[in-house]
Amino acid sequence: MAKTLRGKVTSVAMKNTAVVEVFRKTPHPMYKKLLTRSKKFKIETEGKELTVGDTVRVVEIKPLSKDKHFKLLDIVESVKEAKHE
Repeated sequence: MAKTLRGKVTSVAMKNTAVVEVFRKTPHPMYKKLLTRSKKFKIETEGKELTVGDTVRVVEIKPLSKDKHFKLLDIVESVKEAKHE
């Protein structure tokens, strides 16, 4: 089963590639307080237009390059749409 993640776009400087930061909450091992952890993933955009700040869903695929293992599934929330409202 392919892993699907949700995160925010942090960079679109590369051609057909974007960087997405995924946040998750994990409990502290001793104190059980929820801590926010994040990790950045490079994703394949397939020529779709993304802007920094968009919220997207990505799905795991076979490796396309050294560190690109995810592709864009869909745009959940666009910054462009939020500005017009």
